[in-house]
Amino acid sequence: MSDYHQLSSYVSQFPKVRVLCVGDIMVDRYVYGKVDRISAEGPIPVMAYESESVMLGAVGNVARNVVALGGQATVIAIVGDDDGGNEVVRLIAEEEKLGADLVTVPGRRTTLKTRYVARGQQLLRADREDTGPLNESAIDQLIQAYQDALSECDVVVFSDYAKGCLSDDLLKAGIEAAKRAGIPTIVDPKSKDFTRYNGVSVIKPNSKELSLATGMVTKGAAAAVAAAEKTLHETSIGAVLVTRSEEGMSLVERDQPAFHSQEKSTEVFDVSGAGDTALASLALSMGAGASLPEATQLANKTCNIVIGKMGTAVVYASELLDQLQHAEFDSVEAKIHPLEVIQDHVAKWKANGETIGFTNGCFDLIHAGHVSLLGQAKEQCDRLIVGLNTDASVKRLKGETRPINHETARAIVLASVGAVDGVVLFDEDTPLSLIETLRPDVLIKGADYKEEDVVGGDIVKSYGGRVYLAGLAPELSTTNTIKKINEG
Repeated sequence: MSDYHQLSSYVSQFPKVRVLCVGDIMVDRYVYGKVDRISAEGPIPVMAYESESVMLGAVGNVARNVVALGGQATVIAIVGDDDGGNEVVRLIAEEEKLGADLVTVPGRRTTLKTRYVARGQQLLRADREDTGPLNESAIDQLIQAYQDALSECDVVVFSDYAKGCLSDDLLKAGIEAAKRAGIPTIVDPKSKDFTRYNGVSVIKPNSKELSLATGMVTKGAAAAVAAAEKTLHETSIGAVLVTRSEEGMSLVERDQPAFHSQEKSTEVFDVSGAGDTALASLALSMGAGASLPEATQLANKTCNIVIGKMGTAVVYASELLDQLQHAEFDSVEAKIHPLEVIQDHVAKWKANGETIGFTNGCFDLIHAGHVSLLGQAKEQCDRLIVGLNTDASVKRLKGETRPINHETARAIVLASVGAVDGVVLFDEDTPLSLIETLRPDVLIKGADYKEEDVVGGDIVKSYGGRVYLAGLAPELSTTNTIKKINEG
């Protein structure tokens, strides 16, 4: 279960992170209009022009997203001495917290992609570009610009769109210099030869790119992981993060189990630039101190936001924080299940070799003592299940004035405690039936019990489990709290 509070804390650190964005830059131009007739000259739609917009694309879009998410970005790229190059300079100047060191190559055309859009659908894309290799002078200028900027960054992103900027010499020099400086590097690849990116911390191909590079089928999680493992075996790349469209992302690190992240499906308006957005989020998260699995979760969530927008769009930190807050609420409710569902979860966890802990109680007016007990309980197991007395059960045990809070409210508060992995309600006076069904590895109760008096303890010990008595703070109890309220 994700710790969305922790993920949010990384986002709050984004303004301190400096990302060096190196690679191909382009101008994305969108022409919008209406189509309501077919040309008399041939079976093609006629679009009535309405408006247009231009924005930075490729590595420029990565940088735009870094800035939108609150970070600081510097772009190193090539442009031509043309209108497109002038447009790149203008667009960069309009972005706060975005700097650039652009190398102008005389006679080379700046990449311009023009998309014609009607009613939210792209009708045509027209590209103007030069993709041949750079001359030695341009490569030397790029390497010098990179070396000058490296000491002022926390993460380096190489955005390879196969337009010629990322030569073998630049990649090799850039990756080696970052490695010496202890700065993590990420590459978004277009080359089928992944050895070009040897030494990079993380490579982020999509399923198709990974398939072309490895010659393997990459459809499905298992196939994607196998292809990623082949990449790690054949290169000196640190980790592979495969973006798998609606199936989410799969992270494969050396000597670590694969990690998969999948978001709830959202309405897709435009996937243009979604990989750039994910790359920006990944870089910022790593720079903020997130682990690769945590950075993957944030990248996936950010990507899921941007595909719901039109054009080469960006995601703002406020949007990401809002999504994390909603996800935290959803995750809390996702912990509360009927017994049949909890059984399925327990079976999966046990199959993965995880130990199951169980405790129970009324948990009315949850206080610090409850949180302490749950924390101690989680230290004894991998997964903690809490059996919660229903309102009817509480009334029989505590009297007609109890519970103070409804069972649904009590379950939600319990599920919001990080130590808790599952909550299941029971209507009986004791949780004996739950214990017999779930067969936990460890049964936890407070130290006010004797081990021989713990309900279900004999059952758990009969199949090799154990009973653990957690320390209590006697002055902290719901009864004492209610008494103080009444006296006040």
